[in-house]
Amino acid sequence: MTTTDRSRVPKLLQLGSRIAILPVIHGSGQFALTVRRWMLETDFDCVAIPLPESFRDSVESAVLDLPSPSIVLQPPSPRFESVEDYAWDGDEETDEAGETGPVSFVPIDPCQPVIMSIRAAMGEHISRAYIDLETDPFRPYATVMPDPFAVRHVAPEKFAAALLPSLHRPPDEQTRQRIVYMAHRLSELEQQHSHVLFVCSVLHWPWIREAYNELFSPKARQSRSQRSEASDTITVAEHDMVQDPQRFDVKPETLLFLFSELPFITSLYERARDELEEDEDLQVDGVKELLLAARDSYRQELGKHARRITPLHLSKCLQYIRNLSLIHRRLTPDLINIVTAAQQILGDQFALHVAQVANQYSYADSEEPLRPEQVITLGIDQARLPDGETVSLVSRLPGPPITWRTLQLQRRPTPPEQSRWQYQWNPHTQCSFPPEDERIENFRSRVFQRADAIIGNDLARTEKFTTSVKDGIDIRDTLRHWHEEQIYVRVIPPSRGTLDACVMLFDSPSDPRDYPWRTTWFAEHKDESTLAFYASDYRKEMIGPGIALSTYGGAMFLYPPMMIGDIWNDPRLDYAETLEERLIAAACLHSRSRQIALLASLPPGSGWRRLARRHKKQLIHVPLSSFSDEQVQQLRMVHVLNGQEVRSYAEAFIRRV
Repeated sequence: MTTTDRSRVPKLLQLGSRIAILPVIHGSGQFALTVRRWMLETDFDCVAIPLPESFRDSVESAVLDLPSPSIVLQPPSPRFESVEDYAWDGDEETDEAGETGPVSFVPIDPCQPVIMSIRAAMGEHISRAYIDLETDPFRPYATVMPDPFAVRHVAPEKFAAALLPSLHRPPDEQTRQRIVYMAHRLSELEQQHSHVLFVCSVLHWPWIREAYNELFSPKARQSRSQRSEASDTITVAEHDMVQDPQRFDVKPETLLFLFSELPFITSLYERARDELEEDEDLQVDGVKELLLAARDSYRQELGKHARRITPLHLSKCLQYIRNLSLIHRRLTPDLINIVTAAQQILGDQFALHVAQVANQYSYADSEEPLRPEQVITLGIDQARLPDGETVSLVSRLPGPPITWRTLQLQRRPTPPEQSRWQYQWNPHTQCSFPPEDERIENFRSRVFQRADAIIGNDLARTEKFTTSVKDGIDIRDTLRHWHEEQIYVRVIPPSRGTLDACVMLFDSPSDPRDYPWRTTWFAEHKDESTLAFYASDYRKEMIGPGIALSTYGGAMFLYPPMMIGDIWNDPRLDYAETLEERLIAAACLHSRSRQIALLASLPPGSGWRRLARRHKKQLIHVPLSSFSDEQVQQLRMVHVLNGQEVRSYAEAFIRRV
């Protein structure tokens, strides 16, 4: 290296005078950015790759096709000496358990630091040297690592030094042979190039450095030659006979098992690369974009059934994600933490959309369709080959171990399931879901209370204070008559009668085409109201066997309950022209009270007031905005059950969106 380039590389990460070693955690987008930054800031004429030479052609051809994802597999060589050896073909010999041997692979992942070094070197026309030992079968060496996001704020040499006390010498012979071989190859590259960058696992770098300094550095060679000419020969393991690697495309739905970062986050890195955007904080900011993209998908699918997701909800969700990450001793969240927080804050359906969007890689949809004979399906340490055979996988670039964790989410039914449930529906029996009845009756009571308070405020008067403050001091009138040096108090007369009718208009003006289902339900017990409403067609939204979902457009409640005719077929109400007017007219016709509570977004107009005066009634407007949008959205959802026996299992299918 030149003096300038050498000064940029920390002394801890220097091997000799010409080699810079960069320890990385495989499967980290943050370390991939670190590799790119090193290659841009320092002039290297060779990049040493910790992969065998046999992978060169297939890996580099796959890197040229990025951002399209792929995988390079190297099957184990067939062995015939004993039944304990592995075979690539399922028809050939297998081990005693009857399973095929492990297949080593290289993930062509844009967020893999080694892939980034190859990609950057090819883009800058820098020489690449594949210096790992050819091994068959390959035995990976990996362990739990700290969150690599720390390298965003900590220099790579400090990060590597902090890990040194916890790094143990590789326990298996193959890994030790690979380390010695890579140190040997680095000593050869040192004689051929002046600026060499070696990107290797943080688990290997101290032992590669040790092997290089003790065996292959110029000082070690000179020391051995001074002691004995015969001792200058170092035993380096020989290559195993291996098969040629094969490149495959990956089924888009299983990219989660190929990429180190979430597929959605990986696509953000590629978008930033393509559009020359800032990508240093994408690992964290990408979670925010993920939630926003999931919100758009959630709204698009559920439409009017979707709950309103506000910035406050998203802020709470992000705070929950942060807390879960800290509990698991991580700086960045993993998928299970993100989905868990979304479920707890915003419900199962939004959590499902988060999980689905997180697994979407926008660059997987290429113009040319994937050929089935070249596509494999991935799982954790497993793959299904195009011929249907399932094989075990081991990564040549192993990151932190991956484990299955379960999270129960209520999924949406498939179209065939909905069609079957629609066919089995009995149109002669239907009933409501009791927990929803209880919630909406409690809401009706609150509307009555608000209306009573409004009536009292309309009848209130003020008078001078004498011996009692009555219903409280009226500050406004007291200030208005301050010059009189008198205190005015508020007097609210007792209300006469009680409210027994309430009309709730959730969507006004209502389009009759959106609300074709119009019916009248009667109370099952004394605590329920007589209910007449118009709603969306429940038969188009089947969520379970004998369970359908509808959305209120408007409803009329009569409490205490009474027997009335179906308001939608009552000829006495035929003068009403709209759905809203028919509900108001029915409430005026059947109510015994002079006042009727009207819950609506806007005050009643002159037409509705004339309609009420026709029945000698008065409409008391309760603003819909006085209740939270989330609460109103939940109350508008009504589940229709195909018989009372369905109530025994309905809760398992009914979800809160």
